[in-house]
Amino acid sequence: MNPPLILGVIGSGKGSNCRAIIESIEAGQLNARIGIVISDVENAGILSLAVAHGIPSFHLPPGKFKTKLDPSREIMLVEALQQYKVGLVVLAGYMRMVKEPMIEAFPRRMINVHPSLLPAYPGLRAWEQALLAGERRTGCTVHYVDAGMDTGDILAQQIVSISESDTPESLHQRIQVAEHQLLPQVIGWFAEGKI
Repeated sequence: MNPPLILGVIGSGKGSNCRAIIESIEAGQLNARIGIVISDVENAGILSLAVAHGIPSFHLPPGKFKTKLDPSREIMLVEALQQYKVGLVVLAGYMRMVKEPMIEAFPRRMINVHPSLLPAYPGLRAWEQALLAGERRTGCTVHYVDAGMDTGDILAQQIVSISESDTPESLHQRIQVAEHQLLPQVIGWFAEGKI
């Protein structure tokens, strides 16, 4: 068996996708370990989750920009991930664009999970966009991260049907269930050398 794939997980929220990864590792379904969890939000739940599981974590203040890190902070992010010998960077609810320092340091070793069937509905609140457009189905996508917004090569998708009774909240909950299945599966492919 290969040594565990070391993951760097970056998120801005409560960390439900990070929890799904931890649970897959603890269940022996994923030959990986999380080396470091980083958040741009000081009181993000993902940081508390990491602490509860004994995973090194820290808050990286983003700087003056709303949609990306300051360039100097992004270099600090790269250095932290490299210090923990991260083999795959996982953006799990990270609400900022990634720029050149990260893309150059982790080419085709950085993935994101997005709550739509890309290329449809990139950007924020994708489930709401699909619902408002009258779609009959949506889902989630795991893709490589590049310089665009949700434009990297698609690795896998999972479909979620939309019912007439769906609200944005109910649809988002079902998409998250799909994300929690799909993201660990794709990480497993990396760990097994299938990607």
